Amino acid sequence: MAIGSLRGILLLSEDQEIIVEVEGVGYRVLIAPSTQKQFGKAGSETLIYTHHHFREDAQTLYGFPTRQECLFFEALISTHGVGPSLGLSILSTHAPNQLAQILATEDTEALCLVPGIGKKTALRLVVELQSKIELSSISLENDNQIGMDSTSTNSNLKDVRDALSGLGYGADEIQLAMKGLPSDTEAPLLLKLALQELANVS
Repeated sequence: MAIGSLRGILLLSEDQEIIVEVEGVGYRVLIAPSTQKQFGKAGSETLIYTHHHFREDAQTLYGFPTRQECLFFEALISTHGVGPSLGLSILSTHAPNQLAQILATEDTEALCLVPGIGKKTALRLVVELQSKIELSSISLENDNQIGMDSTSTNSNLKDVRDALSGLGYGADEIQLAMKGLPSDTEAPLLLKLALQELANVS
Protein backbone atom coordinates (compact mmCIF):
# COMPACT_ATOMS: atom_id res chain seq x y z
CA MET A 1 0.00 0.00 0.00
CA ALA A 2 1.45 3.35 -1.06
CA ILE A 3 1.49 6.32 1.34
CA GLY A 4 0.12 9.43 -0.41
CA SER A 5 0.22 11.96 2.44
CA LEU A 6 1.07 12.37 6.11
CA ARG A 7 -0.45 14.68 8.71
CA GLY A 8 1.29 14.80 12.06
CA ILE A 9 3.85 16.50 14.29
CA LEU A 10 7.12 17.60 12.74
CA LEU A 11 9.80 16.07 14.98
CA LEU A 12 12.88 16.93 12.92
CA SER A 13 13.46 19.41 10.11
CA GLU A 14 16.72 19.41 8.16
CA ASP A 15 17.54 20.70 4.71
CA GLN A 16 17.21 17.30 3.02
CA GLU A 17 14.90 15.34 5.30
CA ILE A 18 12.19 15.65 7.89
CA ILE A 19 10.66 13.25 10.39
CA VAL A 20 6.91 13.37 10.98
CA GLU A 21 5.22 11.53 13.84
CA VAL A 22 1.80 10.13 13.02
CA GLU A 23 0.06 8.31 15.89
CA GLY A 24 3.35 7.42 17.55
CA VAL A 25 5.17 6.36 14.38
CA GLY A 26 7.97 8.54 13.02
CA TYR A 27 8.16 8.66 9.22
CA ARG A 28 11.45 9.70 7.62
CA VAL A 29 10.75 11.80 4.52
CA LEU A 30 13.32 13.11 2.03
CA ILE A 31 12.67 16.62 0.72
CA ALA A 32 14.09 19.25 -1.62
CA PRO A 33 16.15 21.73 0.46
CA SER A 34 14.24 24.66 -1.04
CA THR A 35 10.98 23.43 0.54
CA GLN A 36 12.16 22.89 4.12
CA LYS A 37 10.64 26.05 5.61
CA GLN A 38 7.25 25.34 4.03
CA PHE A 39 6.66 22.40 6.37
CA GLY A 40 6.84 24.57 9.48
CA LYS A 41 8.97 24.39 12.60
CA ALA A 42 9.77 21.36 14.74
CA GLY A 43 6.92 20.67 17.15
CA SER A 44 4.21 22.02 14.86
CA GLU A 45 1.56 20.08 12.99
CA THR A 46 2.26 19.65 9.31
CA LEU A 47 0.74 18.12 6.18
CA ILE A 48 3.03 16.50 3.63
CA TYR A 49 2.14 15.06 0.24
CA THR A 50 4.32 12.05 -0.42
CA HIS A 51 5.60 9.87 -3.20
CA HIS A 52 6.19 6.35 -1.89
CA HIS A 53 9.12 5.00 -3.88
CA PHE A 54 9.57 1.22 -4.01
CA ARG A 55 12.78 -0.60 -4.87
CA GLU A 56 13.72 -4.24 -4.42
CA ASP A 57 15.84 -3.47 -1.38
CA ALA A 58 14.21 -0.35 0.09
CA GLN A 59 11.19 1.90 0.40
CA THR A 60 11.62 5.67 0.54
CA LEU A 61 9.19 8.53 1.13
CA TYR A 62 9.71 11.82 -0.74
CA GLY A 63 7.76 14.77 0.63
CA PHE A 64 6.31 17.92 -0.89
CA PRO A 65 4.39 20.91 0.49
CA THR A 66 1.76 20.79 -2.29
CA ARG A 67 0.03 18.08 -4.30
CA GLN A 68 1.05 19.98 -7.43
CA GLU A 69 4.75 19.64 -6.63
CA CYS A 70 4.34 15.94 -5.82
CA LEU A 71 2.69 15.32 -9.19
CA PHE A 72 5.44 17.23 -10.95
CA PHE A 73 8.04 15.09 -9.16
CA GLU A 74 6.27 11.92 -10.28
CA ALA A 75 6.22 13.19 -13.86
CA LEU A 76 9.94 13.95 -13.63
CA ILE A 77 10.99 10.54 -12.34
CA SER A 78 8.85 8.79 -14.96
CA THR A 79 11.09 10.22 -17.69
CA HIS A 80 14.10 8.30 -18.96
CA GLY A 81 17.23 8.79 -16.90
CA VAL A 82 15.64 10.83 -14.07
CA GLY A 83 15.71 9.17 -10.66
CA PRO A 84 14.40 10.56 -7.37
CA SER A 85 17.67 12.33 -6.50
CA LEU A 86 17.80 14.19 -9.81
CA GLY A 87 14.07 14.89 -9.57
CA LEU A 88 14.57 16.60 -6.20
CA SER A 89 17.56 18.49 -7.60
CA ILE A 90 15.43 19.81 -10.46
CA LEU A 91 12.69 20.96 -8.07
CA SER A 92 15.31 22.55 -5.80
CA THR A 93 16.51 24.62 -8.75
CA HIS A 94 13.15 25.40 -10.38
CA ALA A 95 9.76 25.62 -8.66
CA PRO A 96 6.84 23.90 -10.47
CA ASN A 97 5.51 27.15 -11.98
CA GLN A 98 9.01 27.95 -13.25
CA LEU A 99 9.28 24.47 -14.75
CA ALA A 100 5.94 24.95 -16.48
CA GLN A 101 7.26 28.16 -18.04
CA ILE A 102 10.47 26.39 -19.05
CA LEU A 103 8.43 23.70 -20.80
CA ALA A 104 6.13 26.24 -22.44
CA THR A 105 9.07 28.20 -23.87
CA GLU A 106 11.41 25.20 -24.32
CA ASP A 107 14.09 26.97 -22.32
CA THR A 108 16.68 24.19 -22.22
CA GLU A 109 19.35 26.55 -20.90
CA ALA A 110 17.40 26.92 -17.67
CA LEU A 111 17.33 23.14 -17.23
CA CYS A 112 21.09 23.04 -17.76
CA LEU A 113 21.43 25.03 -14.51
CA VAL A 114 20.50 21.83 -12.67
CA PRO A 115 23.64 19.90 -11.66
CA GLY A 116 23.91 16.76 -13.74
CA ILE A 117 21.82 17.97 -16.69
CA GLY A 118 23.55 18.76 -19.98
CA LYS A 119 22.14 20.09 -23.24
CA LYS A 120 21.15 16.70 -24.67
CA THR A 121 19.42 15.66 -21.47
CA ALA A 122 17.66 19.03 -21.24
CA LEU A 123 16.31 18.69 -24.79
CA ARG A 124 15.03 15.20 -24.10
CA LEU A 125 13.45 16.27 -20.80
CA VAL A 126 11.56 19.11 -22.46
CA VAL A 127 10.11 16.79 -25.10
CA GLU A 128 9.18 14.04 -22.64
CA LEU A 129 7.81 16.33 -19.95
CA GLN A 130 5.65 18.33 -22.35
CA SER A 131 3.71 15.18 -23.18
CA LYS A 132 3.70 13.80 -19.62
CA ILE A 133 2.54 17.01 -17.99
CA GLU A 134 -0.21 17.36 -20.57
CA LEU A 135 -1.32 13.75 -20.19
CA SER A 136 -1.25 13.97 -16.40
CA SER A 137 -3.33 17.17 -16.48
CA ILE A 138 -1.20 18.69 -13.77
CA SER A 139 -2.72 22.02 -12.77
CA LEU A 140 -0.29 24.72 -11.78
CA GLU A 141 -1.15 27.32 -9.16
CA ASN A 142 -0.78 30.93 -10.21
CA ASP A 143 0.14 29.82 -13.70
CA ASN A 144 -2.84 30.86 -15.77
CA GLN A 145 -0.68 33.46 -17.46
CA ILE A 146 1.64 31.07 -19.30
CA GLY A 147 1.96 32.85 -22.62
CA MET A 148 3.19 36.40 -23.13
CA ASP A 149 3.96 37.01 -19.45
CA SER A 150 5.94 33.80 -19.04
CA THR A 151 7.75 34.36 -22.32
CA SER A 152 8.82 37.79 -21.10
CA THR A 153 9.86 36.37 -17.73
CA ASN A 154 11.96 33.63 -19.29
CA SER A 155 13.51 36.13 -21.70
CA ASN A 156 14.59 38.27 -18.75
CA LEU A 157 16.04 35.28 -16.92
CA LYS A 158 17.85 34.16 -20.08
CA ASP A 159 19.33 37.65 -20.46
CA VAL A 160 20.62 37.48 -16.89
CA ARG A 161 22.11 34.01 -17.42
CA ASP A 162 23.82 35.20 -20.60
CA ALA A 163 25.16 38.30 -18.84
CA LEU A 164 26.57 36.30 -15.92
CA SER A 165 28.13 33.80 -18.30
CA GLY A 166 29.68 36.67 -20.25
CA LEU A 167 31.17 37.99 -17.01
CA GLY A 168 32.95 34.68 -16.56
CA TYR A 169 30.75 33.01 -13.93
CA GLY A 170 30.38 29.21 -14.09
CA ALA A 171 27.18 27.17 -14.16
CA ASP A 172 27.24 26.51 -10.39
CA GLU A 173 27.67 30.20 -9.60
CA ILE A 174 24.92 31.17 -12.04
CA GLN A 175 22.57 28.63 -10.49
CA LEU A 176 23.29 29.98 -7.02
CA ALA A 177 22.87 33.59 -8.10
CA MET A 178 19.54 33.02 -9.84
CA LYS A 179 17.96 30.81 -7.21
CA GLY A 180 15.05 32.66 -5.66
CA LEU A 181 15.12 35.66 -8.01
CA PRO A 182 11.68 37.31 -8.34
CA SER A 183 9.92 36.35 -11.56
CA ASP A 184 8.13 39.66 -12.13
CA THR A 185 11.22 41.88 -12.38
CA GLU A 186 13.02 43.41 -15.34
CA ALA A 187 16.40 42.05 -16.46
CA PRO A 188 18.60 44.97 -15.25
CA LEU A 189 17.34 44.66 -11.68
CA LEU A 190 17.51 40.87 -11.82
CA LEU A 191 21.16 41.10 -12.86
CA LYS A 192 21.87 43.51 -10.00
CA LEU A 193 20.25 41.15 -7.50
CA ALA A 194 22.17 38.19 -8.90
CA LEU A 195 25.49 40.02 -8.62
CA GLN A 196 24.66 41.05 -5.05
CA GLU A 197 24.01 37.40 -4.19
CA LEU A 198 27.34 36.38 -5.68
CA ALA A 199 29.10 39.15 -3.76
CA ASN A 200 27.53 38.01 -0.49
CA VAL A 201 28.68 34.44 -1.08
CA SER A 202 32.24 35.44 -1.89
